[in-house]
Amino acid sequence: MISFQHAAVVTAFTLSTILTGATTTVSAQGANEIEEILVTARKREESLIDTPTSLSVFGAEALTRLNVSNLDDVGKYVPNLNINRFGVGNPSQAAIFIRGIGLQDHLIVTDPAVGVYLDGVYLGRQMGSNLSLQNIERIEVLRGPQGTLYGRNSIGGAINIITQQPGDAEEVYLNVRGGTRGRAEFSAYGNFSLTDNFAVSLNGSFKRRNGVGKAVNISNPSKEVGEELEINGRIAAKWEVSETFRITASFDGLDAEGGQSPFEIEILTPEQLTDLTGSPLPAGVEFFGTPLLTEADLVDRDDLATTVPALVDVSNTSWGTSLVLEWDLSDEVTAKVLTSYREMTYTGGVDDDDTIFNLSHFPENGGADQFSLELQVNATFDNWDIVGGLYYFYEDGFTFSGPFTFAPFNLDGPGDFFNVTQKTNSYAGYFNASYNVSERLTVGAGVRYSRDEKDATSFFPGFAEPDAESASFDAITADGSITYKLTDDMTVYGQIQRGYQTGGFPPRVFVGGPDAFEAFDKQTALNYEIGFKGHLTENWRVLFSAFWTQYNDLALNVSVPQAGGFLTLVENAGKSRSRGIELETQLVFDSGLFFNGTLGLLDSEITQVDPQEPDSLIAIVEGDEPALSPTLTSSFVLGYRQQLAGGGMLTLQGDYSYRGKMFGQPVNIEPELLDHRTLVGFNIGYESEDGSWTFSFYGENIFNKVYDQGRLINTFHGFTEVVLSNDRSEFGVRVTKRFSGF
Repeated sequence: MISFQHAAVVTAFTLSTILTGATTTVSAQGANEIEEILVTARKREESLIDTPTSLSVFGAEALTRLNVSNLDDVGKYVPNLNINRFGVGNPSQAAIFIRGIGLQDHLIVTDPAVGVYLDGVYLGRQMGSNLSLQNIERIEVLRGPQGTLYGRNSIGGAINIITQQPGDAEEVYLNVRGGTRGRAEFSAYGNFSLTDNFAVSLNGSFKRRNGVGKAVNISNPSKEVGEELEINGRIAAKWEVSETFRITASFDGLDAEGGQSPFEIEILTPEQLTDLTGSPLPAGVEFFGTPLLTEADLVDRDDLATTVPALVDVSNTSWGTSLVLEWDLSDEVTAKVLTSYREMTYTGGVDDDDTIFNLSHFPENGGADQFSLELQVNATFDNWDIVGGLYYFYEDGFTFSGPFTFAPFNLDGPGDFFNVTQKTNSYAGYFNASYNVSERLTVGAGVRYSRDEKDATSFFPGFAEPDAESASFDAITADGSITYKLTDDMTVYGQIQRGYQTGGFPPRVFVGGPDAFEAFDKQTALNYEIGFKGHLTENWRVLFSAFWTQYNDLALNVSVPQAGGFLTLVENAGKSRSRGIELETQLVFDSGLFFNGTLGLLDSEITQVDPQEPDSLIAIVEGDEPALSPTLTSSFVLGYRQQLAGGGMLTLQGDYSYRGKMFGQPVNIEPELLDHRTLVGFNIGYESEDGSWTFSFYGENIFNKVYDQGRLINTFHGFTEVVLSNDRSEFGVRVTKRFSGF
């Protein structure tokens, strides 16, 4: 069988525990022991315990037992990580915030603040980032600025998704899942060694789930609210050309369509309007005679009241290919070239007022083409461990909306549309090195230069012609770390990181004309962090970190309703700081009991506001919290596993996830406060003695908690739009079958 070196999470027959991606084995004496986890978060293979950064890891079995099916689900079990799906009613969008840092908007002229990487390829878009997790080896979540190895747009952190590679294991894996709400899912994965030096892997999946509501004012609507349907596949091949040269190629594709994300509106009271605007009536009613919304105009919570058929369904299609060339130049030096090309398109849109009046609705479509090329060199000399490289990224994308309505100014006419485009060229060079001063003491440092060049156009109602603008941003970022091994199993570390986030252009210029389409500046961060990682006993692992991060020119995204539409600007807020702690612990007992827990405490605040223009419409205030920054995030799993008399393994577990209150925008006003939420699930599983098949009964969100994903106030028409969760209660069964050794 072909043998390829890779960062394996599991080295023997294992039962995955839940939160950290760690594994436990049942020893000959029957005691549960926690095994080592290997990660590649710093683009080199090393133990989780030895990695001087705050990091969560999930293995494939951990994801399955937590009923995790997409990236949004991962956010429920990582401290100080929050993922929401506010954008344009399309569930493929993922606004990722780590330690209070992220960017909600998905339009092409904005960039995420947390980088998502699929097998080393930077995805670069909020839309399409809520990936279905198929054929996963592990997921690594790096918290805090990643200024050296990842650089561009990772000021909040980075998420690495690593798939199973051809040649890892020769097997066929089948998964069937069925449950309530019409859940039906089937996936298949095969990994085959065709010759001694050539292997291929293939996987494909189909999944669907019924919706939670109806489009009540449309005859025979094409989709239910919240309905999901997705087909995806991937093929990869690995050729070991010689003992020192390897080629890996892959191609993947996805076709997803579904219903509008569930949402509702809350009508603002006269008292709320008076507090916000000084008038008890919405401006649209008081000055322009638009209808005054009442409770009688509302439909049931999950139903959709629009009369526009185009707003009933959403879609997301993408495909990508990558090529990796690896040379072992010597026993100490390895070179890698990674190149990729991806295309993504989507449709979506929201009827903001969710009534028959259609006061405000914005259908939307967009897409992006991306190309990346990276040259990376890894070297190990005596006590040195070195990583360096060059990086290039190109993107060409657009966002189009129309015909749209914002009553009474724009009423689905031929000129009621907007279009923004952007081309980006990004360049970077980086170098990172660690030096083992002794068997216990290691020091490290790194530096990166990044440059982004952007050419954007914007065309909104009132523009005589598209406005074209160009901007460039660059930064030198760096990090330094010190790691000391107290014992072979316990490490303390300290690090300083400087991060960089590129600037950009305002997404929606409904007010101010072409003069308002001006670039906002880059933002930088300086993070101080200390941590402990280790095994207090052979059955108890603890990961702890404490951090303080100072942000300069923090980019804040704010939407405010104005005559003609929602004005969405991004302004640099002067200074902000984020501080807190993160704890992950895993404990197993000889009896078969196990416990995993996480805790994140976050204190995030805008500390200085630079002088704003006199006519600025965004009232950023010192002391406000950045958007989507809950003070408390926590989760735990409590379970029991027992080997049965027949040789199989029974596992019982329950899981809990909590997210505290937070504001939907950095301008903190009460109607945009998202309430806390608590989610509870369980998994009861049986695994055969030889590990070839499993059967499980699961429940997720068993109390059917419906919670806010986002809130956006529209004082002009007198309501707050509330995007609701779509991960409702579900109960079902899952059967897997594994064939190997052929």
